[in-house]
Amino acid sequence: MDKDIRGTEHPLSLLAKEAYQAFAELGFEIALGPEIETEWYNFDILNVSKDHPARDMQDTFWIKTSPQPSPGQGEGAEKSEKVLRTHTTGVTAFATEKAAKEGRIPNAFISVGKVFRNEATDNTHEMQFFQIDGSMLGTIEDGFSLANMKGVLTEFYKKMLGSDIEIEFRPSFFPFTEPSIEVFAKFKGRWLEMMGGGMTNPAVIRNMGLDPKKVQGFCFGGGLDRIAMIKWGIPDVRFFYQGDLRLNQF
Repeated sequence: MDKDIRGTEHPLSLLAKEAYQAFAELGFEIALGPEIETEWYNFDILNVSKDHPARDMQDTFWIKTSPQPSPGQGEGAEKSEKVLRTHTTGVTAFATEKAAKEGRIPNAFISVGKVFRNEATDNTHEMQFFQIDGSMLGTIEDGFSLANMKGVLTEFYKKMLGSDIEIEFRPSFFPFTEPSIEVFAKFKGRWLEMMGGGMTNPAVIRNMGLDPKKVQGFCFGGGLDRIAMIKWGIPDVRFFYQGDLRLNQF
């Protein structure tokens, strides 16, 4: 074997480091969590109702085990089923909850990690992908607003994709935010959904054991893979998971 051939990092690993650096410069701490998540942190704490379609088998990989206690997590997690996490929002929710109960307010966390969804694949969807989730929480006096979140995300995407990137914010709905927005970026002449977020729903704040009359904040989440597609002009998200070493040119 040619001794000059060296391994390189996967482009998604490189991009994850860039994302962490970009958010660190904006004052966010890194939060880490397990890929096998409790139903409480994957759904319940985020105000996702028991009859929400995302809980159905076609979207979520459920772990076939008896409910087990989850030491170190909230009371709602004690009898929670386990799933392959469908997002890393639960990671930032747990970190936010823990920091707030320790008196660390305001706080801001960012998490990047692999998530899993049992869905059909195409050039912009995959059963596994990497997601970025962030949260910022403060007192009412801190005055965190939707405008603050838009400022954070605009700065983030400019750092990741260049100052000339076209970004749009559109109204939407998510059970864990109110009001909610979606973030779109222009890719090959069409708008591609990148991220969703909004002001943290008061129900989520109450589920954390906090008082929404005293604290408020915002949260957001979206795919790292789609940023890579735009950044490097990769036409199909599935290429990242096929072991093609030509991707490592980045």
